[in-house]
Amino acid sequence: MTTHSTLSADGTRLAFRTTGDPAAPQVLLIHGWSQAGPCWQATTDRLSDRFHLVTLDLRGHGASDKPEDPAAYTDTALWGDDIAAVIAAAGLTRPVLVGWSYGSRVIAAHLATHGDAHLAGVVLAGGILAIGAAREDWMVGPASPGLDRDLYTDDLPRRLAATTRFVDACTTDPLDRETYAGMVGLNMLCPAHARRALFAADLDLRPTYAAMTCPGLVIHGLSDKVVSPETGRAAAALMPRGRFTGYEGIGHAPFLEAPDRFAADLADFTTACQTAP
Repeated sequence: MTTHSTLSADGTRLAFRTTGDPAAPQVLLIHGWSQAGPCWQATTDRLSDRFHLVTLDLRGHGASDKPEDPAAYTDTALWGDDIAAVIAAAGLTRPVLVGWSYGSRVIAAHLATHGDAHLAGVVLAGGILAIGAAREDWMVGPASPGLDRDLYTDDLPRRLAATTRFVDACTTDPLDRETYAGMVGLNMLCPAHARRALFAADLDLRPTYAAMTCPGLVIHGLSDKVVSPETGRAAAALMPRGRFTGYEGIGHAPFLEAPDRFAADLADFTTACQTAP
């Protein structure tokens, strides 16, 4: 895997990584709230022999810049431009965008500002459909990060303890020790000011997904305690060419909890998208 960086429209430096043959079908993997690109390792390990895979660290996360101004995280146009910048820098043509959890907000921003004619398809994994005042109670699971204020505190020990609780809640069964430690570590790379700003906007993503014209696949763990499975079903129903796949007994991180199945479903969808009109 090779690490690169590029600048977004406002000068924010974005880190991204590439693996696989650039001539193969292309997939851009977008992580969730307070995570980073390496969270997708189980997926890239399984698919890099057949696909060109790109993972990025969103602004405020991982190795990317972490602007102090809250407007850097609430401006939909900036999120849309971030994805456009990585697509251009990585030389992607008709990629499939995959968004985990908050990644759905980022994909929706790109759809709203750049359209989807250049995309082969969209996959949501445990994706959200609204933030702030636009979020409805049925969308939220009992372990939603919005319900634990210690996740946003500047008090480091409290924030670390809350982060371990959140990572615990992302899966139905405990992750292996190495993966769990990695997920907590990646979470802690996102500073408190960025965590707070990520949920500062009031935004309903549903109209954007209802206007999507490319194929869509929604994968959602049916035991998800962070984002309700009903949210995933609603997202697929909104997409004119959407399909819902529920994973029984799986929580908020299907690519970690059922990595073989997730990789197979993503591979099948991406391959089908290459021939879709």
